[in-house]
Amino acid sequence: MPRKICITAVDGQTGFAIAELILQHKNFSRKVDTVVGLALDSESEKAQELQKLGAQIVQHKPGRMREMVRALQSTGCDTICLVPPARRDKYDICVELVEAAKTAQVPNICLISSAGCDYATVEKQPRMREFIEVETLLLQSKGDASTPTGGSPCVIRAGFYAENLLLYGKQEKEESVLPLPIGETHKFAPVALGDVANIAAHVLTGTGKHGFDDRHRGQMMVVTGPMLCAGEELAAAVSKALGASMEFENISHAEAKRVLATQSGIDESEQQYLLEYYSLVREGKVNYISTTAFHDVTGEHPTELTEFFALYQKEMRPKKVAKRNHK
Repeated sequence: MPRKICITAVDGQTGFAIAELILQHKNFSRKVDTVVGLALDSESEKAQELQKLGAQIVQHKPGRMREMVRALQSTGCDTICLVPPARRDKYDICVELVEAAKTAQVPNICLISSAGCDYATVEKQPRMREFIEVETLLLQSKGDASTPTGGSPCVIRAGFYAENLLLYGKQEKEESVLPLPIGETHKFAPVALGDVANIAAHVLTGTGKHGFDDRHRGQMMVVTGPMLCAGEELAAAVSKALGASMEFENISHAEAKRVLATQSGIDESEQQYLLEYYSLVREGKVNYISTTAFHDVTGEHPTELTEFFALYQKEMRPKKVAKRNHK
């Protein structure tokens, strides 16, 4: 039977990317009967674009769980992709969605979580720690025989999105500088949003005797990019992709907070999340690569950073040559 998939937060970057890929890629769309997109703003440009592609857009009104249950039941969704929205009340919304999925008896649920959340602390990284709380809530249903939702869960912990590096486009273009508050030596492995959407689409459309494909069901998949790099190595990858010199600048937490607040255009809670992830980098807690799940599920190689940066030349290409500091 073709899947009927509900994807939450489709008016955000991650939810939109997953829904768009499933709708447009024949390898996925042929396995799907319906894509229902829950949107916190059903009139948003992203929601309207998905509707044109064939998605059924449903206005998501937090706090009205009965309406959510009815929507899931009326559309006949057998699968839900839970994408936490970039909002301050993210946790409360996710709790409500998990409960709605249980009540509507949706058998397959895939959560898009965050790599590094298991190293976060409530004191230093409260926004990141929320992902652990949502994971716990979802995985608890695995032992609950009263709901089919516990039979086929999957968690994808997505690494730091490489797209977040484009938030510093002004400095990159005008000053030939990549400014990040990550310290001088510790490393991380940014992942392309498209790769996260790719592995999610495979999981959501994969089928097995108990719901999701048995190779995916019950899995905790950590997905990072294939290149582990410190700031200087990141700048070198940008320089190689653009054919122009780019320098890394290790900025303070306060400066990063100011830059994100004045030029990123993203929600304040998302700004806080990014700052918390940077703090994990400075603490050396995300000095790892995890590409095995991506290879196993998709059969492909994740996007190299030079490939990623080459796709965004207009956003990043410097207007002037950076002056190297020779020591």
